[in-house]
Amino acid sequence: MAQITEKELSAISDLLTVEENLVAKYKNYACSTSDPVLKNQYEQIAQRHQRHFDELYANLK
Repeated sequence: MAQITEKELSAISDLLTVEENLVAKYKNYACSTSDPVLKNQYEQIAQRHQRHFDELYANLK
């Protein structure tokens, strides 16, 4: 596997932070609503961003 440059590592780190914040945000939205349709949509969006986070993180191994 090719080495990651410092700039690339910094960009991935920034993306991980963004994805982590989005997961927290949409989980919070899901907990804050009483509308079951919105709750489901927020949970799905949180799961999607969690997958994005996991995939980015896996590329660092």
